[in-house]
Amino acid sequence: MILEGLNPAQRRAVAYGIGAEKETTPPLLIAAGAGTGKTKTLAHRVARLILGGIDPRRLLLLTFTRRAALEMTRRAQRILAANRGGATIGAEAALLPWSGTFHSIGNRLLRQYAATLALNPAFTVLDRADSADLMDLVRSDLGLARARSRFPKKGTCLAIYSYTVNAGCPIAWTLADSYPWCDEWEAELKRLFAGYVAAKQHDDVLDYDDLLLYWREAARTPAIAAQMRGKFDHILVDEYQDTNRLQADILLALAPDGTGLTVVGDDAQSIYGFRAATVRNILDFPGQFSPPAVVIALEHNYRSTQPILDAANAVMARASEGFTKTLTSSKPSAELPYLITVEDEATEAVYVADQVLEQREAGIELRHQAVLFRASHHSARLEIELARRNIPFVKYGGLKFIEAAHVKDLLAILRWAENPRDAIAGFRALQLLPGIGPVSAKKAIAYLDEHCFDLAELAGFVPPAAAALSWPEFCR
Repeated sequence: MILEGLNPAQRRAVAYGIGAEKETTPPLLIAAGAGTGKTKTLAHRVARLILGGIDPRRLLLLTFTRRAALEMTRRAQRILAANRGGATIGAEAALLPWSGTFHSIGNRLLRQYAATLALNPAFTVLDRADSADLMDLVRSDLGLARARSRFPKKGTCLAIYSYTVNAGCPIAWTLADSYPWCDEWEAELKRLFAGYVAAKQHDDVLDYDDLLLYWREAARTPAIAAQMRGKFDHILVDEYQDTNRLQADILLALAPDGTGLTVVGDDAQSIYGFRAATVRNILDFPGQFSPPAVVIALEHNYRSTQPILDAANAVMARASEGFTKTLTSSKPSAELPYLITVEDEATEAVYVADQVLEQREAGIELRHQAVLFRASHHSARLEIELARRNIPFVKYGGLKFIEAAHVKDLLAILRWAENPRDAIAGFRALQLLPGIGPVSAKKAIAYLDEHCFDLAELAGFVPPAAAALSWPEFCR
């Protein structure tokens, strides 16, 4: 029953290796073309493993986003319920406790093994904006903001640092390949990054890159590696084409012989190179094991019409290397896709708005039309044009909820209360008070440092006059 509704390739992928001796079964690569039901296939494989007797607490499911992890879990739950006659599933089986992103799973594991890694188990985690702020503080302390010529700003510095860490390459390579205008600052950037790392260690904080760095270190430490590997019978990884070198190193350290390992991805959809993702991870995957990994290709597309897929197949066929996939569809159509070239962004917005109105007159309602963008800000011209013509629209995307300033303010207060050594959280929280700017905030942080990070001691700090009235209540 669990294989019902799956096409032959999906069935092979779902059932692969189940019932066989795990130690003699090579790892599996599911090469899933666009729109071929990879999420459905992976969810069915998870459910099939559980129905085959695998304890769901011993399944590690790594996804690219939290949303993907939740969706995978929900689908697996529905499949399990359907195959158990609608019976409810035990909480542990339903939750798939080891399902999440590389960073979230790394965060949990590191807290378990913190002592062995010389980490404070109560460490807090900096998001990208917080990391940039800390980079800026160190940049200022080192006097780099007052350099002889324009020194890279905090966002650029963090991008260089993060790419170098995730790609596992020297700073010089990162600068030469992606930031050639920063070449002259190589020595200063090395000094900045050393100071940034020291500041994180002093404050008992980790950034996103640290979660992967420390996890890899843990997975390579004999005393920890055996325990960590022993936690999981099967490891499943989604969107493997978008992993970076650090993530691939972690995976190979967890499953050096490939036992119980399944990765899903499409070499034709690798788009995160700017985050140090490398398509080589998926291209080289089969040959990293002996015997090589088994490759099962999913080629039946459920989204598009055949003319669109013909165009896609023609583009993919020009790739110098990759997994052979010819996408097919059961949706016939005589309409070909169009490639339209326009003079500039303004003309593009006018053209799209014209098409929207033409389609509306042809009977296609506005709510059944969509315009896709690579980045949220690319919609600006079109939004103006649609408003000018009184065409109503809904925009999806843009600033994430947790990136909104007021939410980050609240989180900073909570993080500082949890970890008084978290200077970046304190730096942000302090500046919520009228009269306290960056200079006063740094003095207050230094005062707290001198008093062993006891928040109760803040009452003894003398704030600027403008903050004097609100300071006692803030401390309380």
